[in-house]
Amino acid sequence: MDTISPGRATLSDLLDRVLDKGLVLHLDLLICLAGVPLLGVSLRAALAGMETMLDYGLMADWDAVQRELARVKRKEAP
Repeated sequence: MDTISPGRATLSDLLDRVLDKGLVLHLDLLICLAGVPLLGVSLRAALAGMETMLDYGLMADWDAVQRELARVKRKEAP
């Protein structure tokens, strides 16, 4: 990858870095009406490339199932 000047990055550079290293988002949302809490939501999301997820042990079962389904479909194709 080409070196870029400090402080300047393209969307492609950012996406490449996120997929390579991964990104974890943790969000806490609290909805209140007149100072009274009505609804609270806690969300965690991980965004990374499949290779990175597998390196960290995430989605391994899902990946194995998807690979098996693809293998079976290839055998069934004429």
